[in-house]
Amino acid sequence: WCGFPGVADTPMHSATLIRVETAVGIHFKGTHRPRMTSPSRGICEWLLTILSLFFIILTFPVSVWFCMKIVREYERAIVFRLGRLLPGRPRGPGLFFFLPCLDTYHKVDRRLKTLEIPFHEVVTKDMVTMEIDAVCYYRMENASLLLTSVANLSSAVQLLVQTTMKRLLAHRSFSEILLERKSIGQEMKVALDAVTCRWGIKVERTEINHVRLPAELQQSLAVEAEAQRQAKVRVIAADGEKAASESLKMAAEILASSPAAVQLRYLHMLQCLSAEKPSTIVLPLPFDLMNLVSAASHNSTGSSLPTSAPNHPEAPKDKKDSPML
Repeated sequence: WCGFPGVADTPMHSATLIRVETAVGIHFKGTHRPRMTSPSRGICEWLLTILSLFFIILTFPVSVWFCMKIVREYERAIVFRLGRLLPGRPRGPGLFFFLPCLDTYHKVDRRLKTLEIPFHEVVTKDMVTMEIDAVCYYRMENASLLLTSVANLSSAVQLLVQTTMKRLLAHRSFSEILLERKSIGQEMKVALDAVTCRWGIKVERTEINHVRLPAELQQSLAVEAEAQRQAKVRVIAADGEKAASESLKMAAEILASSPAAVQLRYLHMLQCLSAEKPSTIVLPLPFDLMNLVSAASHNSTGSSLPTSAPNHPEAPKDKKDSPML
């Protein structure tokens, strides 16, 4: 739970309690806006206020030009009378009245603001040190609470984002940070809203911008990626050789079934050689002659095989044949 007390130097009369889980959807509208109350005025304040009004009436209409101010559509004016915050909603847009001698006003811009978080070191769950920068988008939600609670808003939000990012990323691994940036941004937004709801601002979006890795880690990742690419290249080359061998086998079976196709392929090869390398001299031989030569070589090898009888050792002549023979 987080509360919205009154001004720091005044006692708290009421507080609005809001759950942290619902901090993402907070909208200070109507009765849900925390009211900044102040104690009753003293006699001196009432006397100064009456004298200031009397002086304005005496110098009317010249004094009107010094008592009216203009506030743009995207701005709101917070009025302090004798250093105390005036009760009620912020002034604007349009004209508003104030006492020049007693009142001071501050304008607050309600437009969306961007804050760049510089690079800072973060240690992940798997003990990897990296540098991360981020971008935070926020806007003013309660002008009175913002002026009375935060002195340097940009510095406060920057330090809060850095500490929150370090705390959340310490429970994430290196691969999760690279792959789950959107979910990490949502977690950071909820965690920031739980704190900034007491400052009067609303965090709209938080994103991790860049990630810097150490040189040693970059080199190891590059070596790992190169090894994976080499493995994929080898697998693709092996698949290609397998497909080529199957295609060659099918082509050999087709050519073996048709002798005319073999001769046409032979002539086509001769034509390709003469076209690609004109300086090469090719002496073609008739395909029938090549077939005859190959057949003759097969016949000679086949006829020489039966004539060669195995050399059996001769039995000694002095021995007689066995009765079994």
